[in-house]
Amino acid sequence: MTAPDYPTLGTLSTGLRCRCPRCGKGPLLKGYLTIRESCPVCGLDFSFAEPADGPAFFGMSLVGVVGMILFMWFEFTVHPPIWVHMVVTMPLLVVGCLGVLRPLKGWLVSEQYVHKAAPPEFESVGKHGDGSKWR
Repeated sequence: MTAPDYPTLGTLSTGLRCRCPRCGKGPLLKGYLTIRESCPVCGLDFSFAEPADGPAFFGMSLVGVVGMILFMWFEFTVHPPIWVHMVVTMPLLVVGCLGVLRPLKGWLVSEQYVHKAAPPEFESVGKHGDGSKWR
Protein backbone atom coordinates (compact mmCIF):
# COMPACT_ATOMS: atom_id res chain seq x y z
CA MET A 1 0.00 0.00 0.00
CA THR A 2 1.47 3.34 -1.04
CA ALA A 3 1.22 6.62 0.81
CA PRO A 4 -1.64 8.81 -0.42
CA ASP A 5 -0.81 11.85 -2.54
CA TYR A 6 -1.65 15.15 -0.95
CA PRO A 7 -2.39 18.23 -3.05
CA THR A 8 -0.20 21.29 -2.61
CA LEU A 9 -2.04 23.62 -0.27
CA GLY A 10 -1.59 27.36 0.05
CA THR A 11 0.62 28.38 2.95
CA LEU A 12 -1.60 31.31 3.85
CA SER A 13 -4.82 29.31 4.02
CA THR A 14 -3.37 26.47 6.12
CA GLY A 15 -0.98 28.61 8.13
CA LEU A 16 -3.35 31.35 9.20
CA ARG A 17 -5.91 28.73 10.24
CA CYS A 18 -3.15 26.81 12.14
CA ARG A 19 -3.81 23.59 10.22
CA CYS A 20 -1.49 20.85 9.06
CA PRO A 21 0.49 22.06 6.01
CA ARG A 22 0.15 18.67 4.27
CA CYS A 23 -3.53 17.73 4.66
CA GLY A 24 -5.03 21.06 5.78
CA LYS A 25 -7.35 19.29 8.23
CA GLY A 26 -5.43 18.39 11.38
CA PRO A 27 -4.58 21.01 13.99
CA LEU A 28 -0.99 22.26 13.99
CA LEU A 29 -0.86 23.63 17.52
CA LYS A 30 -1.83 22.29 20.92
CA GLY A 31 -2.45 24.94 23.50
CA TYR A 32 -1.65 28.49 22.53
CA LEU A 33 1.74 28.20 20.80
CA THR A 34 3.02 24.63 21.27
CA ILE A 35 3.54 22.71 18.03
CA ARG A 36 2.16 19.17 18.07
CA GLU A 37 4.49 16.22 17.54
CA SER A 38 2.51 15.03 14.52
CA CYS A 39 -0.74 15.61 12.67
CA PRO A 40 -3.59 13.48 14.10
CA VAL A 41 -5.22 13.23 10.65
CA CYS A 42 -2.40 12.45 8.18
CA GLY A 43 0.45 11.61 10.57
CA LEU A 44 2.92 14.24 9.31
CA ASP A 45 5.82 14.54 11.74
CA PHE A 46 6.21 18.19 12.78
CA SER A 47 9.82 17.79 13.94
CA PHE A 48 10.95 19.94 10.99
CA ALA A 49 9.02 22.92 12.34
CA GLU A 50 11.11 25.47 14.20
CA PRO A 51 9.98 29.03 13.52
CA ALA A 52 12.01 30.30 16.53
CA ASP A 53 11.38 34.02 17.13
CA GLY A 54 9.99 34.70 13.65
CA PRO A 55 6.34 34.99 14.68
CA ALA A 56 7.18 37.38 17.53
CA PHE A 57 9.36 39.55 15.29
CA PHE A 58 6.83 39.77 12.45
CA GLY A 59 3.94 40.24 14.89
CA MET A 60 5.62 43.07 16.78
CA SER A 61 6.69 44.71 13.54
CA LEU A 62 3.23 44.50 11.99
CA VAL A 63 1.35 45.59 15.10
CA GLY A 64 4.01 48.19 15.90
CA VAL A 65 3.74 49.96 12.55
CA VAL A 66 -0.06 49.86 12.42
CA GLY A 67 -0.29 50.66 16.13
CA MET A 68 1.98 53.70 15.84
CA ILE A 69 -0.01 55.04 12.89
CA LEU A 70 -3.22 54.72 14.89
CA PHE A 71 -1.53 56.07 18.03
CA MET A 72 -0.33 59.21 16.20
CA TRP A 73 -3.70 59.72 14.54
CA PHE A 74 -5.43 59.42 17.94
CA GLU A 75 -2.89 61.72 19.63
CA PHE A 76 -3.04 64.47 17.01
CA THR A 77 -6.82 64.47 16.53
CA VAL A 78 -8.14 63.91 20.07
CA HIS A 79 -5.19 65.10 22.25
CA PRO A 80 -5.99 62.74 25.13
CA PRO A 81 -4.11 62.83 28.46
CA ILE A 82 -1.33 60.28 28.93
CA TRP A 83 -3.41 58.05 31.23
CA VAL A 84 -5.79 57.38 28.32
CA HIS A 85 -2.89 55.94 26.33
CA MET A 86 -1.88 53.77 29.28
CA VAL A 87 -5.43 52.46 29.73
CA VAL A 88 -6.43 52.15 26.05
CA THR A 89 -3.47 52.19 23.68
CA MET A 90 -1.04 49.94 25.57
CA PRO A 91 -3.56 47.10 26.15
CA LEU A 92 -4.63 47.28 22.50
CA LEU A 93 -1.01 46.90 21.38
CA VAL A 94 -0.50 43.92 23.71
CA VAL A 95 -3.72 42.24 22.58
CA GLY A 96 -2.78 42.90 18.94
CA CYS A 97 0.67 41.30 19.37
CA LEU A 98 -0.77 38.26 21.15
CA GLY A 99 -3.57 37.95 18.60
CA VAL A 100 -1.28 37.61 15.59
CA LEU A 101 1.21 35.15 17.14
CA ARG A 102 -0.75 31.95 16.41
CA PRO A 103 -1.56 32.71 12.75
CA LEU A 104 2.00 33.89 12.07
CA LYS A 105 3.47 30.78 13.68
CA GLY A 106 1.18 28.58 11.59
CA TRP A 107 2.14 30.47 8.44
CA LEU A 108 5.87 30.16 9.12
CA VAL A 109 5.57 26.41 9.79
CA SER A 110 3.61 26.01 6.53
CA GLU A 111 6.33 27.90 4.67
CA GLN A 112 8.98 25.63 6.23
CA TYR A 113 7.06 22.56 5.07
CA VAL A 114 6.53 23.81 1.51
CA HIS A 115 10.17 24.90 1.11
CA LYS A 116 11.52 21.76 2.81
CA ALA A 117 13.46 23.73 5.42
CA ALA A 118 16.22 21.82 7.19
CA PRO A 119 18.75 22.68 9.86
CA PRO A 120 21.78 24.48 8.45
CA GLU A 121 24.87 22.45 7.64
CA PHE A 122 28.13 24.37 7.55
CA GLU A 123 31.18 23.22 5.66
CA SER A 124 34.51 24.94 5.34
CA VAL A 125 35.50 25.46 1.71
CA GLY A 126 38.96 26.84 2.39
CA LYS A 127 41.84 26.74 4.80
CA HIS A 128 41.04 29.98 6.55
CA GLY A 129 43.76 30.76 9.07
CA ASP A 130 46.09 27.94 8.05
CA GLY A 131 49.57 29.16 7.21
CA SER A 132 48.78 32.78 7.88
CA LYS A 133 51.73 35.12 7.88
CA TRP A 134 50.10 37.12 10.69
CA ARG A 135 51.00 35.18 13.81
